[in-house]
Amino acid sequence: MNDSLLKVLDLKKHFPVKKGVFSRTVAHVRAVDGVSFEVKKQETLGLVGESGCGKTTVGRTLLRLLEPTDGKVFFGDESIFDLDKYELRLLRRRMQIIFQDPYASLNPRMTVEQIVGEGLAIHDQGNGSKRRDRVVAMLKRVGLQPEHLTRYPHEFSGGQRQRIGIARALILNPEFVVCDEAVSALDVSIQAQIINLLEELQAEMHLSYLFIAHDLNVVRHISDHVAVMYLGKIVEYAETEELFNNPLHPYTQALLSAIPVPDPTTKRKRIILPGSVPSPINPPSGCPFHPRCPIAEERCKTEVPEWREIKPGHWAACHLAKG
Repeated sequence: MNDSLLKVLDLKKHFPVKKGVFSRTVAHVRAVDGVSFEVKKQETLGLVGESGCGKTTVGRTLLRLLEPTDGKVFFGDESIFDLDKYELRLLRRRMQIIFQDPYASLNPRMTVEQIVGEGLAIHDQGNGSKRRDRVVAMLKRVGLQPEHLTRYPHEFSGGQRQRIGIARALILNPEFVVCDEAVSALDVSIQAQIINLLEELQAEMHLSYLFIAHDLNVVRHISDHVAVMYLGKIVEYAETEELFNNPLHPYTQALLSAIPVPDPTTKRKRIILPGSVPSPINPPSGCPFHPRCPIAEERCKTEVPEWREIKPGHWAACHLAKG
C-alpha cells in the first residue's frame, strides 16, 4: 500500500524580470529550481532554509496559488497541474493553507463567521443554520468561543487571529495543509500554544502538513521529516532526529550551529558562512552553495552535485558528504 499523499517532482517556479518601455523579459528569478519531495499520510514534513530560499513559493505553487513554470505535483493519483478550473475547485476542499501573517490574511471587513464559513459558502455546503453550527464547532475546536462569531479581525490578538486562520483552513475537513510560517509572527508563548493545537488537530482530523519555517527548534518539535532548501533547491532530506543529529550537507551544519543552546555553560562551535546568498537571477555554476562552502573543492565550482542517498533514508546533494 502506497502511503504517500503528495508527490512533488522537479517543481520549478521562475519569475520574469522585465525592463524597458516595452516590458521585455531580460532575466528570470529562479525562486524554485527543481524541487522534489513527498509527504506521507498523517505526517509532517518540515521545509527549512534562509529567508528568500523559495520555501513559501514551493507551498503556494504546489497548491496552484501560483502557476508553475515546470514540474509535476500529484495529490494521490491526481496531477494537480493538469486539472481544469472545476476539478481544481473540487480539490481545494482537500488541500488548504495557513498563511504567515494572521492579520493581513483576514479580510478586515468580514466577521469571524463570514471568514470561517466562506469555504462552506463557496463549496455550497449546508444552509444558514447548519453552516453556522459547523463554524461554531470549528471555532470551539481551535479554542475560540461562539460569541466571537460577530466580531472583526481587529478585535483579536495575534494568536487568536491565527486560530481564526486555522479554523478557516480546516472547516472543509482537508487532508493536506500547507503551514506557511504559521507561528513566526507570534510571541514565543503563543507559538507553543499554536504548535500544540496543530498537533492535536492533526491527530484528531488525520491531517498531513507541509510545515514551512525558519525556526529550527519548532521544526524539530513538530516534523517527522525535514527538507533543507538553499537557493531554490533542496540540499538535504532525512528523518528529523537523523538530520539534527547527523547533518551531512555543510549548509545544514551551518544552520544547526546557529541554534541557541539553553545552557550558558555549554558552548557550541558556530559555523559562520562568508558572504551572502547569491542572487536567484544568476545562481552560481556547479553546486549553488560552493561560494560560501567552507569545504568546497575545485569540482564544486563546475559540477552539479548528484542528489544521492548517502545513508538509508538520508539524502543530500553534496560531492563531499559522507555517511
